[in-house]
Amino acid sequence: LLVYHIHVKPLLTGILALICMLTACDRGAHPRGIGSQAPDFTLKDSDRTVSLHDLKGKPVVLNFWATWCLPCIQEMPSLVRLQKQLGDQAVILAVSIDTDEDAYHKFLKVHNVDLLTVRDPDQKAPSLYGTSMWPETYVIDSNGTIRRKFIGAVNWTAPDIVEYLTKL
Repeated sequence: LLVYHIHVKPLLTGILALICMLTACDRGAHPRGIGSQAPDFTLKDSDRTVSLHDLKGKPVVLNFWATWCLPCIQEMPSLVRLQKQLGDQAVILAVSIDTDEDAYHKFLKVHNVDLLTVRDPDQKAPSLYGTSMWPETYVIDSNGTIRRKFIGAVNWTAPDIVEYLTKL
């Protein structure tokens, strides 16, 4: 038993760590999709119809989120501030995956979400991007090319992000 703890346990730990590294997601320095055309979609909910192709000509910050997602809740105020700061230079499009329409509308009202948002309960748009965790955000240039991908909550009013978007 002592031999197991001395020799085998560190070996198994090393193998497990190697397997974890090799099977890690492709979200490294060059995530999948960067430099390619953003998949187009049209979403219709009870409030509006939004088509990504209608936003071409301006940079788009495409954010996939949900009302029950804590990191989404944390970053939403900075997305709203970013839209106010950028004005008509760019469009923030927040696509909610909520199935509960009432919870979605309540969230928008309570959190003063004043930006373009649409509900996609069937997750059609996120599936086009391979998104399954929230929040996940894509920066799309005015020609429709994906330039950056952010995973998790982001402070969207950070000077480097605002500068990047204004130069885009």
